[in-house]
Amino acid sequence: MHKFSEIIYKRPDIKSVKKQFMLQVKKLKNAADYKSARDAFIAAHDIIDEAETSYSIASVRNTMDMTDKFYENEIKYLDGAFAMLTGPLRECMKALLASRFREGFEKEFGPQLLRLTESDYRTRNTKNVFLMIAEDRLTCAYSKTAAVSAIDFQGKKCNFYRLLKYMQSRSRTERRAAFEAWAKLYESISGKLDNYYDKLIRIRKKMARRAGFESYIDFVYLARSRFDWTAQDAALFRAQIHSVITPLCDRLFHAQAERIGADKLRYYDETLIFPDGNAAPRGTADDILKAAAVMYRELSPETGDFFDFMTVYELFDLESRPNKHLGGYCTGFVKYRAPFIFSNFNSTAADIDVLTHEAGHAFQLYTASSAQTITGYISSTAEINEIHSMAMEYFTYPWMELFFGESSKEEDGVLTGADKYRVSHLWTALSSIPYLAAVDEYQHMVFSGPAPDAADRRRIWRKTEQKYMPWRDYDGNAFLEAGGFWMQKQHIFLYPFYYIEYAIAQICVFELYGRMKTDRAGAWNDYCRLCAAGGSLGYGELLNIASLRDPMSPGAVATAVGPVAEEIQSILT
Repeated sequence: MHKFSEIIYKRPDIKSVKKQFMLQVKKLKNAADYKSARDAFIAAHDIIDEAETSYSIASVRNTMDMTDKFYENEIKYLDGAFAMLTGPLRECMKALLASRFREGFEKEFGPQLLRLTESDYRTRNTKNVFLMIAEDRLTCAYSKTAAVSAIDFQGKKCNFYRLLKYMQSRSRTERRAAFEAWAKLYESISGKLDNYYDKLIRIRKKMARRAGFESYIDFVYLARSRFDWTAQDAALFRAQIHSVITPLCDRLFHAQAERIGADKLRYYDETLIFPDGNAAPRGTADDILKAAAVMYRELSPETGDFFDFMTVYELFDLESRPNKHLGGYCTGFVKYRAPFIFSNFNSTAADIDVLTHEAGHAFQLYTASSAQTITGYISSTAEINEIHSMAMEYFTYPWMELFFGESSKEEDGVLTGADKYRVSHLWTALSSIPYLAAVDEYQHMVFSGPAPDAADRRRIWRKTEQKYMPWRDYDGNAFLEAGGFWMQKQHIFLYPFYYIEYAIAQICVFELYGRMKTDRAGAWNDYCRLCAAGGSLGYGELLNIASLRDPMSPGAVATAVGPVAEEIQSILT
């Protein structure tokens, strides 16, 4: 493998890919014995893996600069080309499901392979090919609109991420000004975003109908391989969040207003946890990477090998710059069994959150790539994948001094250094859960009946937001008070119904965090087993591997959150 910057991108010849793939499907259908069927199945997926690696390379380079016309056009082409592979992929699934050697596949790879294949077969419909292309083009248009949007602030051209730094300023005047600029920036593109989402809703509902589903909710739950829990389970889980975590956060946010000297907590005060300013990492992006290398080498031999691999092959793009895609993510180049971490550093503690969170995803991909014999098992479903990422944030707590300096507590109780970061991180994790529930409930309401128009969607969001986050006050900003805040959540546009997984995983990670305090070695071994298992087992089976309770079971939220809440309150109140 070459360094990422040196990998030569070559557009896959989709006609050739289709021809080679169907040749292997034919062999799978006509196999005389299990070995021949298995060889054909593996060869077919190797062909797709090669093409998907090219797609991933083009996608990463497109997100590095959303104005790069070459990669923008490549993604447009590839989205259409890959959608045209829906038919051949279904043929392969059908051949596997109908194979007289199905028992052999299940014996070698376990029942999860057939479960995944059956769900993919039901949700990947050839009738939806052109709808899939249209959906991809709309999500690309959304991403580009959000990435290139900028506003003048204090003499600088700032995108959304650069404004976030000023929204954590110790100066309330500066925080409010940054917040107003942030809101104005979203309002300026809200017409486009409403238009994109109107079309996405119609397309997604039509895709579900054409695939034989009564609702898009039923369709997307199966498409996301949610075999172990339903929309009703999600509603009961949100109810636990509303009854346990929302009132707890409400109390803690009121205490925060007192702590930072605010007459009333406004939206732009929520992220300022300490009156003397939040913890901020020291040094440049290069300094942070060097410190991360020390941390991961000391954490374990496995993480040391992993981070050295990432560094040698330059599998990072971390610093914010104009025209770069918003947010952070981890993806993989399946041909090379290599992860890639993308972020937008903005000189806040979020830089470390991303580096540990996305590194958790990357470590899992790196680990499972060696442990799993088929690439379809490298990753699991999202509610398990987010345990990989979030747990890494907590396993790295002992090394936060490398980024934030030595901890101390002044006579007046003010924290400094790494301890300030750690308690901020815990509080941010807890207080984000009601928002995660609100986003999930909002999407269920949007797709539960006739498609609401733009004004109705804003009313739905504002009502849902007030239910889960009663403390939220936008200080009279008309756009946000009317319900415009939902637009800043890119998951709603890009990854529909993928968000509650963070809350489900967070409850699991709180449980694992408690175990880290009493049996760190045991917790680490459980975590590594979970990472290596990838998606080879079902959701419940994977929780058992990590000795974790089902977070959606009655009482699970209160049990997991209780000790964390006590820890936060003992320090912050």
